Amino acid sequence: MAIHLTPAAFDRVRQFLAGDAAALGLRFGVKRTGCSGWGYEVELARDARDGDTIGEQDGVRIYVDATSLPMVDGTTIDFVRKGLNHEFVFENPNAAAACGCGESFTTDADKAA
Repeated sequence: MAIHLTPAAFDRVRQFLAGDAAALGLRFGVKRTGCSGWGYEVELARDARDGDTIGEQDGVRIYVDATSLPMVDGTTIDFVRKGLNHEFVFENPNAAAACGCGESFTTDADKAA
């Protein structure tokens, strides 16, 4: 598995983990949503689940479920400031298209189905 956190994303995740002693790491995946089909989910991992693949970057564990892995493998996660807001943004080599609002994406496998 190759999920990469930029320095800004890595710092932000470390801040979240420092504030929650029960957290094991970062859980990253997708869920069905939006116009194009898949939206990203980012939360603190509080348990390892059956089928999880666990990667690590400089001591931060990243948990990805088996369904999400083919759609997010190779993704770079960044944390950026946009005006007054801060948010995670994703550079995903598996995303073949995205909806106009940027809320969701489609993969080539979705287009074939």
